[in-house]
Amino acid sequence: MAPDCDFLLATDADGTSTLTLSGVLTIASVGALDHAMRREQPQFAELDISGLEELDTAGAWLVWRLARDAGAQVVGAGEKAERLMSAVKCCSGDAPIAPPRAAPMIRIVETVGLVMIGLWQGSGAILSFLGSLICALGNVIRHPSRIRWTALVRQTELVGVDALAIVGLMSFLVGVVIAQQGAVQLQQFGAEIYTVNLTGRISLRELGVLMTAIMVAGRSGSAFAAQIGTMKLTEEIDAMRTIGVSPMEALVLPRVMAAVVMMPLLGLYSALIAIVGGATISAFTLDIPFFNFLARVQEVVPLIDLWVGLIKGPVFGLIVAMTGCYQGMQVKGSSEEVGLRTTQAVVQAIFAVIVIDAFFAVFFSEVGWI
Repeated sequence: MAPDCDFLLATDADGTSTLTLSGVLTIASVGALDHAMRREQPQFAELDISGLEELDTAGAWLVWRLARDAGAQVVGAGEKAERLMSAVKCCSGDAPIAPPRAAPMIRIVETVGLVMIGLWQGSGAILSFLGSLICALGNVIRHPSRIRWTALVRQTELVGVDALAIVGLMSFLVGVVIAQQGAVQLQQFGAEIYTVNLTGRISLRELGVLMTAIMVAGRSGSAFAAQIGTMKLTEEIDAMRTIGVSPMEALVLPRVMAAVVMMPLLGLYSALIAIVGGATISAFTLDIPFFNFLARVQEVVPLIDLWVGLIKGPVFGLIVAMTGCYQGMQVKGSSEEVGLRTTQAVVQAIFAVIVIDAFFAVFFSEVGWI
């Protein structure tokens, strides 16, 4: 329960009004008393604080301000109260409580400026993190014995093997949706047979690796940020540096390498399961036999679509792992920031993956890989 402070306004026989404060006047109760004083606006000639059980700097400042505004004399102050009021009296100023509000145009310019400064500083920090990652990679290439094989295998299992079930289920359902919706639209032109082309090409070229990257960002990218952020918070990373262990080599590099290696494999697995999902729904709704659908996919889907998906995979894996590890390494202060950085890791990774995918689409179109 918050400490409380009360006041009583009384007038004696000779007409002198006295405001008496009682209770605990500290920073926890000074707000309520200040609001009550502003609401009541009492007039008094003396301010009696002999009934205060406790007084801190904030309370002393309020007592001094009430006495100053009313032109009253403070009575009943002990040695501590006198010392605190003398201290706050010397620090008093005439600045407004709330800063003056700037014009809308100035606020817009300030906001844009702060955003641009944040982008500039964030870009610099990401480039610095990338440089550290490249240096760590160079070190382990020159000294292969420094590769943390146990950590690498463990992260490979977490990123890839443990994700097979959820990625497979998601891909199967995505394949069902693509084939079903594609067939409905193509039937209007009597071209439902091209559902095979649609499902096969879009799964191998785009949705397989893209949906997998989004799933890995939400599952593994967030885990990277939370794990490293918690270690940063508990000063385990500082301890590693103290004993001469590089966090980039021990924590970041195994996670990045695992994501880069497993993403193309997961993307291919996702695309194949999506095709199976499309073949399954086509067998029921389009009367296309299951195995005929799969055989037709091999005929109509060019091999270039497979290569496009495989090329995107490592890049998406690098983006997801780097974003998660970077956000984890930026954790400072409190456990609340771990959750904030984890959320930022997922959002930024998904945004970056979609942006890079758009660049890939334009690039492959320009080079004729369509």
